[in-house]
Amino acid sequence: MDYDNTNRGIISRNDRKETEKHPDFKGQINVGGVDYWLDGWTQKRKDGTGSFLSLSIKPKQAAAAPAPL
Repeated sequence: MDYDNTNRGIISRNDRKETEKHPDFKGQINVGGVDYWLDGWTQKRKDGTGSFLSLSIKPKQAAAAPAPL
């Protein structure tokens, strides 16, 4: 039986970060059977009480462009 990776993911520190806009963390996640790239940035709270991780996901499979009319 194969390992079921549905609704699971991983994220780790981005060793290839070159600019401040590049994510601090990179990884991948599967949601409902669909694979996504996962990026994360460490952010400081405005009130100075700590920090948090801001996340962004993008589908691994680019959506097919609609056919021209």
